[in-house]
Amino acid sequence: MSAGGGQRAALVLASASPRRRNLLETVGIAPGRVRPAGIDETPRPGEAPRALALRLAQAKAAAARAAQGNDWILAADTVVACGRRALGKPQDEDAARACLAMLSGRRHRVHTAVAVLAPDGRAAARLASAHVRFKRLDRREIDAYIASGEWRGKAGGYAIQGRAGAFVIAINGSCSGVVGLPLYETLTLLAGMGFPVDRAP
Repeated sequence: MSAGGGQRAALVLASASPRRRNLLETVGIAPGRVRPAGIDETPRPGEAPRALALRLAQAKAAAARAAQGNDWILAADTVVACGRRALGKPQDEDAARACLAMLSGRRHRVHTAVAVLAPDGRAAARLASAHVRFKRLDRREIDAYIASGEWRGKAGGYAIQGRAGAFVIAINGSCSGVVGLPLYETLTLLAGMGFPVDRAP
């Protein structure tokens, strides 16, 4: 990926998620560096899930900028919401089981925000939301999923690109956003800010 045959622009991905890196690579963007930004992800009192996702993505980008200097920075954050309740990354099996029980047989929303910082200091962010409907899960299915360990480090306690894909009845919205990075919004954001993105015909 280059602009006018010139040098490839450097991009720092401020995320430890291999899913986000893989998604970028599927559209021809290979981050020059991966530098996870550790921040406090605790929701503020009364903070809506959409606002939480945007704030955390922007905070991750800012933290990466402080560590990396004047590179292109791309950060993202995914929040699973059941009603107005944000479901974070469960810390133990009991919390993961509670998340799956709450999502069982219901429709929930997945909000993924993307934040970009340009080398000249310009900043922009976009949010993609999707509705995901789970089938009704019985205890045996929940126990098997918990035993798989796939829930660890996942917003809402599940990974749609893994075994939890079998729980999904329908998705309305960005499928890549549910995985962790909405590609349409990400490419549009990068291109609009001047990052050299080659578009497939």
